[in-house]
Amino acid sequence: MNLTISGHHLEVTPALRGYVTSKLERISRHFDQVVDIKVLLTVDNLKEKDQRQRAECNIHVKGKDLFAESAHADLYAAVDELADKLDRQVLRYKDKAQDHHHDSAKRMM
Repeated sequence: MNLTISGHHLEVTPALRGYVTSKLERISRHFDQVVDIKVLLTVDNLKEKDQRQRAECNIHVKGKDLFAESAHADLYAAVDELADKLDRQVLRYKDKAQDHHHDSAKRMM
């Protein structure tokens, strides 16, 4: 799994990098066929202070790309919300990929 963390108008500190890595480990624990993860952390110059910190993530899994974003006043809270959204998406994708067993049609007598 390749993990790329980058910042826009923000310096990615080792503490922030470790926090993002620890949150995204949950995704690889639930689904091990993740090929690539790209995280973009930004600080926007918006008028509203509550939606200023943004976290975006692209996950490339076998056969599909998943995307999620979240905005919050605190960057760590935005990363938490992002990890929750991605976890739900990955679990839903995993269930759809593994649910290919259909009930056989009953014979009519």
